[in-house]
Amino acid sequence: MNGTKRNSIKPGLRVAIVLKKDQRSGKLTEGVVKDLLTKSPTHPHGIKVRLESGAVGRVKEILS
Repeated sequence: MNGTKRNSIKPGLRVAIVLKKDQRSGKLTEGVVKDLLTKSPTHPHGIKVRLESGAVGRVKEILS
């Protein structure tokens, strides 16, 4: 499942995000969603979230 729709992402969900510094390489970082930062209902590059670790990036995959 991809992370382009805001209504499919909730705090506590395990996701894989791409950090700003990793956008060129496409390296994914896994973690648990703490906050949703994108206000619009959809975003073509993925909804921006903050993980519980403090990392901020766009959701590429929903893991669970």
